[in-house]
Amino acid sequence: MRAIRDGLELGAEQREFVELAREFARREIRPRAREVDDADHVSPLDLWSRAAKLGLTSFMLPAEHGGGGVSSLVTQALVTEELCHGDIGIGNLLTSNGFFAGPVEALGTPEQRERWLAPLCTEDPPLTALAVTEPGVGSDAASLTTRAERDGSGYVLTGQKTWISNAPYARWIVVFATVDPALGSRGVTAFVVERGTPGLRIGRALPKMGQRAIVSAEVFLDGVRVEADQRLGEEGLGFYGLMRTFDASRILIAAACTGLSRAALDAAVDYAKQREQFGKPIIQHQAVAFRLADMAARTDASHLLAMRAARLYDQGDPATEEASIAKLTASENAMWCTWAALQTHGGWGYSREFLLEKWMRDAKLEEIEEGTSDIQRLIISRSLAR
Repeated sequence: MRAIRDGLELGAEQREFVELAREFARREIRPRAREVDDADHVSPLDLWSRAAKLGLTSFMLPAEHGGGGVSSLVTQALVTEELCHGDIGIGNLLTSNGFFAGPVEALGTPEQRERWLAPLCTEDPPLTALAVTEPGVGSDAASLTTRAERDGSGYVLTGQKTWISNAPYARWIVVFATVDPALGSRGVTAFVVERGTPGLRIGRALPKMGQRAIVSAEVFLDGVRVEADQRLGEEGLGFYGLMRTFDASRILIAAACTGLSRAALDAAVDYAKQREQFGKPIIQHQAVAFRLADMAARTDASHLLAMRAARLYDQGDPATEEASIAKLTASENAMWCTWAALQTHGGWGYSREFLLEKWMRDAKLEEIEEGTSDIQRLIISRSLAR
């Protein structure tokens, strides 16, 4: 396994978390990757349970609620990279409660944070979900059509969400809705909805190209009543909580993509050293060697850009542009590196005998979720225009 030299000086606790993730990925995650992919839309809940007992599903959650207290996004990114080196779909599943926790931490009261975060820090935590995307609303989150209408002391939610990760398993879902469509982003408000609430229905599992460890489904809200204490923050603050969550999540996606690129590079190098053509290992042929060199350069760039954005985030500095640069670069590099690894394996890469074809399918999602590559370029270009 090739290590990336980044000059980071990690403390003992950081090294411990990273090593724990690396060992769990090697021992538990990678051997299950093909099986989970073949299962199509069944999450590996046994792996979730084992990871939870080690603290790998809650290391990023606040210590005051029983979590690991790893608030450093640099450390979170390093752990994510290691888990996703094992398998990006399973790795993303194991860290998915962090996405639910983001708006709860950003907008919730102390009572709400204890109510919804403490159960995630136990040895038997529930899965959770974040519901933003709608059938007609993807990247333009300010144009949500799901309504939250005042009704006495609470609200009634009506609308439809789609591609909601963990929806079939989630105990709680953070639902983003608008109190007034005419207000645009200033109307977006976040609510926590509990599984089993009347009017809440989870649709069928959506078949996916890759990353099948996380099951996605549609969510239907037909007159779902929530109380005022289920609203996160004041009316209209949901968009702020969402954007802050996006900054962190895009950095973590960049780290996940780096883990996948590293896996592809490791596999390609190992194969190129063993496979012989024309009387010598193919790594000694310039065409192959240069492709491997490009893979190494792209993988290092992904890692270093993710670390830069994470450091800025940890310092409290604006990091929206840097998060987009990291996410854009790392996701497109992962797509290229998985292609390059498959190409290096030749016909065997195209077969299901190796994980290369799976990794290539997995990589594609990262150019789409949490803002497509087009959206990242839009964010970056607008920053340049300012």
